[in-house]
Amino acid sequence: MVDYEEELDRYLDEIKELARSKQYARLRDLFLPMEPADIALLLEESGGELMPLLYRLLPKELAAEVFVELESDSQEMLINGFSNTELKEVLDELYLDDAVDIVEEMPASVVIRILDKATLEMRKSINEILKYPEDSTGSIMNMEFLSLKKDMTVEDAFKRIRRIGGELETINILYVTDPTRRLLGVLSVRDLLLAEEDDLIEDIMDPNVVWVSTMDDKEDAAQALSKYGFLAMPVVDLENRLVGIVTVDDAMDVIEEETTEDFEKMAAMLPSDKPYLKAGIFATWRARLPWLMILMLSATFTGMILNHYESALAACLVLNSYIPMLSGTGGNSGTQASVAVIRALSLDEVDFSDILKVLWKELRVSLLCGSCLAAANFVKMQLVDRLLLGNAAVTPVVCLVVCLTIMFVVVFAKCVGCSLPLLAEKIGLDPAVMASPFITTIVDATSLLIYFRFASWLLGI
Repeated sequence: MVDYEEELDRYLDEIKELARSKQYARLRDLFLPMEPADIALLLEESGGELMPLLYRLLPKELAAEVFVELESDSQEMLINGFSNTELKEVLDELYLDDAVDIVEEMPASVVIRILDKATLEMRKSINEILKYPEDSTGSIMNMEFLSLKKDMTVEDAFKRIRRIGGELETINILYVTDPTRRLLGVLSVRDLLLAEEDDLIEDIMDPNVVWVSTMDDKEDAAQALSKYGFLAMPVVDLENRLVGIVTVDDAMDVIEEETTEDFEKMAAMLPSDKPYLKAGIFATWRARLPWLMILMLSATFTGMILNHYESALAACLVLNSYIPMLSGTGGNSGTQASVAVIRALSLDEVDFSDILKVLWKELRVSLLCGSCLAAANFVKMQLVDRLLLGNAAVTPVVCLVVCLTIMFVVVFAKCVGCSLPLLAEKIGLDPAVMASPFITTIVDATSLLIYFRFASWLLGI
């Protein structure tokens, strides 16, 4: 198996050597068999000075496909270097949804130039899509699709496909509408191929159509595509008229974007729309600092609990050494449950009505986990802490205090970890925010209270 990094380096060396010796025909031939995503990566890695030259060597249609795969800052750099003719050629080859994505990423000055050189029809469609909320399905739909009338014959349908199909992103799935553009049915090109030429579209279409609305959350649309295994899904407006389609490549982009955002929120960071190495130092600082400040201030509660039980800690100093272990175990237990529930929420496997089922499951899981951890910790404290390290303060009663605390903390943490995301979803908050940051803080404070309650009860301090 060829190492991808080695292959990339080999291509980069060859590209730079051919460019240095001005063998442009060979450079062009080198790119032709490659996929657009791979060409875009090579252009990105080649450096800012060489990128415009390499891009101009590509055939017009391939250049448009590669342009879509480039990072937004590289796209901006190329647009700024394009002549008006070059910019118009690229825009003419772009599919509408790709053009909208580019416009959304560009500064205002670049957007004005793009819209100025776009065709009147594309400019109108772009402006229409940009009116939809950022998180709506309407903002990612493609308004270029192929629709048929129910009274068409199969032969008529093929004539229409041949006439306009080459300009569209996908023609695998076809939609049947009435004169007011209301969605009546759906069929595939395969259905047409297997039908007789004089068959009516109405007779071979499937009237049971799964669709999404322009105002639905784009993540819901992406999940629907994944659930049903569709390559495209129709989008209807508030009057149930067909206005666009969402394709599987757009759905994959949405899922990647939402997953990244959830990971960042679970790690106590504000979401960023730039790759890690291209995000500025100050932008990263701004994304991380707010949550760090909130968590630092929330840790005040932990400090207050420790101050309150200062005399108990002084009476049995060995208790101090187990506080980090208890906090870490509780935080990890809560995070495990919260991440599992957040994933289930994102896949529509559970909702708030399932909270009792989720709590009952996590309660049983936590009892099993807590029992195993408590038993293992009891053996460890007796064999390692007391016998091997010779710490006589680690008495069986101290072991009992620590192990009982572990049991109760794990149960509490998992129940909190599974219920908070469900509660957040119910009141309209992002469940990802309720992952590690809040849960760890709550569990840390609670674990100390449980710990010192057991210590007071069993050790009499």
